[in-house]
Amino acid sequence: MRLRVLAIGTRMPDWVDSAFNDYWRRMRALWKLELIEVPTASRRDVGGGAQAKNAEARRLLELLTPRDFIVTLDEHGTQKSTIELSLWLEQRRASGKDLAFIVGGPDGLAEEVLARANLRWSLSRLTLPHGMVRVVLAEQIYRATMVLAGHPYHRE
Repeated sequence: MRLRVLAIGTRMPDWVDSAFNDYWRRMRALWKLELIEVPTASRRDVGGGAQAKNAEARRLLELLTPRDFIVTLDEHGTQKSTIELSLWLEQRRASGKDLAFIVGGPDGLAEEVLARANLRWSLSRLTLPHGMVRVVLAEQIYRATMVLAGHPYHRE
């Protein structure tokens, strides 16, 4: 099973890239991992935030395949505990579908992208900066993977 993160934004602060890459590196032996960064649409060139979201949506949707189980990161989505996430990941792995996690940009995700989601997942009810979402997402997938492996990284 392939696990991809499709994220709006190509120039993250060093701390975001460092933290995300650290968790991603730790999981390389367990998952086929890929980060695809999609450039942020220029608000000035396309005529504002709504048009930028639509331009970003088109780019994101082009990257999806019929084999993808699509998860959008959305503060209004379903929340999961770590144990629930680990069980969900195990079910997804058994399904044989690839996972595509979509992280929006400064203006969020267009309704067209949200409508394509198989799951809208909330890491928090708080609105998080999109760079922070990458780090929290990577850590939570790592944590859930360690639960599945019986590793003591996660403690309850």
